[in-house]
Amino acid sequence: MNLCDVKTVKDIMAMFGLNFQKKFGQNFLVNRSVVEDIADNCCDDADSTILEIGPGIGTLTRELAQRYKNLVALEIDRGFIPVLGYTLGEFNNTAVINEDVMKADIEKILAPYFEKGKVSVCANLPYYITTPILMKLLDSGLPFDYITIMIQSEVANRLCAKAGTRDYGAITAVLGYYGEAERLFKVEPYNFVPPPKVTSAIVRIKLYKDKPYKPLSEDCYFKTVKAAFEQRRKTLPNALSAFFADIDKEKLTQAVIDCGFSADIRGEKLNVGDFCRLSDRIYQIRQER
Repeated sequence: MNLCDVKTVKDIMAMFGLNFQKKFGQNFLVNRSVVEDIADNCCDDADSTILEIGPGIGTLTRELAQRYKNLVALEIDRGFIPVLGYTLGEFNNTAVINEDVMKADIEKILAPYFEKGKVSVCANLPYYITTPILMKLLDSGLPFDYITIMIQSEVANRLCAKAGTRDYGAITAVLGYYGEAERLFKVEPYNFVPPPKVTSAIVRIKLYKDKPYKPLSEDCYFKTVKAAFEQRRKTLPNALSAFFADIDKEKLTQAVIDCGFSADIRGEKLNVGDFCRLSDRIYQIRQER
C-alpha cells in the first residue's frame, strides 16, 4: 500500500467519504523519502514505543510501525479511525485511539508502555496549536526519550535559537529547561497533499534524564522567563518590575547585578542557566520577606 501516492490518498479519502479538514491541520505527506527520514530519526532504539499524534491516514504511522516495537496513535478526527483500521490492518503492534491530545490522559494511556521500556513522541502538529501541545507533553513530567515534531519553519527557528539571537524567546528558554532541540531538515509545501501555505521543518528534542539546571522553584523559573519576554524591548529590571509588582524595582535590579549582568541587559541575552540563577535570586528575595 503506497500512501505516498497522491492518487492512492485521494482514492482512500473518497472510499471513506472524507474531506481534508483544515481545522485539524490535515496536510498529508506524499514524499516517501521525507516520511522515511522522519521515521528513521525520531528515536534511536528499535525497542521503543512511539506515541504518534495526528496519524491522518497512516502514512508515517506505517513506517513507524515497521521500525519500532509498539505504536500508539492519537487521532482527533473520528472519521479517520476506520481509515486507519484499513491502512494499518497488517500490523499487530499498533493501537489507534480516537482522542484529542489536549484532552487525553496521556499518562494513563502510556503507563503500560513505560513499564515495558522507552517511549518517544512523533507528531505532525497543526500549526495553530503547536505550542500548547508541546507544552502539555513537556509539563506532563513523563520520561519521554525524544519528541520529534514537524512544525512551521519559523517556529522551528524559535525552538532551536541560541540566546542573544533574533529568534530566541520565552518558548526557547522554557524548552531548553526540559531538553535539547535540534533542527533536522525542512519540508517544502510540495511534499504534502493538499500543500500548506508555509514551509515546515522537523525538530527533534532530546529530553534530559537529569536536568543540568535545577532551580529552587520551577514556578519562579517559568515566571522569570515569562516576565523577561512579555516586554522584551525593555531592560531586564524594567521587565521584571512590571511582572513582579510585589518586589521593589531596586531589589530586582540588584538581583540582576548580583547574577553578573549589567542593569541595562535585556532578557533575550540570558540562556537557561542564566535564567535559573536569576530566578533563584528572585525566589530568595521573596523568601526573605
